[in-house]
Amino acid sequence: MQFSDLPLDHRLGKALEIKGFTQATEIQAQAIPYALMGKDLIASSKTGSGKTLAFLLPAVQRVLTKQPLSRKDPRVLILAPTRELAKQVFFQLKWLIAKHQLKAALVLGGENFNDQVKALRHYPQFVVGTAGRIADHLAGKSLYLNGLEMLIMDEADRMLDLGFSEQLKQINAAADHRKRQSMMFSATLDNAALHHLTQSMLKAPQRISIGISSAEHKDIQQRFFLADNVTHKERMLAHIINEKEHRQVIVFTATRADTERLSSLLKEQGLYSIALSGNLSQGQRNNIMSEFGRGQQHILVTTDIASRGLDLLNVSLVVNFDLPKLADEYVHRVGRTGRAGNKGEAVSFVGPKDWASYLSIKSFLQQEINFSEIEGLEAKFKGLRPPKKAKPTVKKSAGKSESNKGKAGSGTNNQGPNRVKPMQGTEVGDRPMKRKPRKSIQDNEE
Repeated sequence: MQFSDLPLDHRLGKALEIKGFTQATEIQAQAIPYALMGKDLIASSKTGSGKTLAFLLPAVQRVLTKQPLSRKDPRVLILAPTRELAKQVFFQLKWLIAKHQLKAALVLGGENFNDQVKALRHYPQFVVGTAGRIADHLAGKSLYLNGLEMLIMDEADRMLDLGFSEQLKQINAAADHRKRQSMMFSATLDNAALHHLTQSMLKAPQRISIGISSAEHKDIQQRFFLADNVTHKERMLAHIINEKEHRQVIVFTATRADTERLSSLLKEQGLYSIALSGNLSQGQRNNIMSEFGRGQQHILVTTDIASRGLDLLNVSLVVNFDLPKLADEYVHRVGRTGRAGNKGEAVSFVGPKDWASYLSIKSFLQQEINFSEIEGLEAKFKGLRPPKKAKPTVKKSAGKSESNKGKAGSGTNNQGPNRVKPMQGTEVGDRPMKRKPRKSIQDNEE
């Protein structure tokens, strides 16, 4: 479907044309018409499917074409799980509204609170932020959402994983206008906590699911290698990065300490590498992502903080030095490459500590996984066997004679005359109910 086929305002069509966007992705083609009708929406699609525009275009269209419910409250609130993803959404929003007299504010944790208060006093129509900091502004009376028209939650499942359930409830309670429209985008719809959130925040939502989040990405070649230990992983990492030329590389680790250690190790080998982790200040993280985005650094070593939302088109290799604990997080990590039609490669190391995660990922992907080997770096580790199930033992009650069996009050093994023996005969529920024969009128007369 072409964007010109969608009932979008001509000013949005012009902005898309300038950017060279003509063909709508599947999620955009299905979600935008429902969103424009004002329906609540819950949608899932794989990473890199263009869902950001799927909610930004209807949001901007509403602000451009309809009267506000309130002159002071923001009209659209967009929530993201991480600061990096919120910033990316904000920058896409900025170019969509660049030619219009519309204001947007970015409200993130870890940044100056008072500066954000000043920005909110200018009554922006759009607020993009993280749930924790938005809740802080609600509590501090520097933000009111009574007149909010659209509440959009990007990567809602990730927000729940990060523990923002209470903040989302606070935001939902504050945005209490009966005409509010809500849209929720998630990697998966099969999540009990997400289902509960959907019931409490959305009204008869239209459900859209594009593909399967675990489906194989045709533009990404995935390889798995067995590893004996951390040293073995380090030797394989150096080999894979150097075996052919890659535009840019992201290496995912389990801990913050490992990001610094691996980055230093790669620098010693003459590779341009930089480390990103959650213990850095927001300014430091911004500088690191800016350097990597401009191509000043060849390799980014990071925790899961960079696994979602970042649109880095030059990443041609992703390495899972440690497998993630959550299977769907693997899909998001791998999705940092192979974007916008480019080919990518994803490599994962599986050591003894990664084995449980590997089994979870294998089950989630529902694909056959064959392990590759590097000549001269073959692993001795071949996987872990599942633990044997212990045979149940029957304990006899002390002091109870065989003659007591079957008698009432004879202990836990009591099988009195009124009890069902489940291992013998038929159960009571299988027997037809016996009824007394009904007397006829003739019988009564006699």
